[in-house]
Amino acid sequence: MAKLNINGKVRDVQVEADTPLLWVIRENVGLTGTKYGCGVAQCGACSVHINGNVMRSCSIPVGSIKAGDKIVTIEGLSATSSHPVQKAWAQLDVPQCGYCQSGQIMAAAALLNKNPNPSDQDIDDAMTNICRCGTYPRIRDALRIAAGTSRPARASAADDSVTTA
Repeated sequence: MAKLNINGKVRDVQVEADTPLLWVIRENVGLTGTKYGCGVAQCGACSVHINGNVMRSCSIPVGSIKAGDKIVTIEGLSATSSHPVQKAWAQLDVPQCGYCQSGQIMAAAALLNKNPNPSDQDIDDAMTNICRCGTYPRIRDALRIAAGTSRPARASAADDSVTTA
């Protein structure tokens, strides 16, 4: 049995200590906004905040969560989607398929909590989540908007295309 503070509510869950936090959040608590992607902490679809730090929940055994740790999922970031990052994501229509976006938003919110005015390099260093659709330019633009440092928008989503030499 574990007591977990998830989105400000203490929940008792009956799981083995080695159960990944991701599965507890999704299966035991029923919060499905946090996604399973790779299972090895590489893609970031499972990103949550633990005590304000972005963490990949697929690789964190629930037994490593200490009493008093505060876990925030995408559902707990804002009940009304009014967090500045969520608003910026909606304003720029960042997602394509959307699967990775809850993790992207959680990573972006953690970045802005620690660094409210990130440089492009800060964004590149912090935003290590994988987006198979390649919405990275829109993610960066949305982060700038959420930080209040937006630059003129690109002409279209076609500007998101990646070119190779």
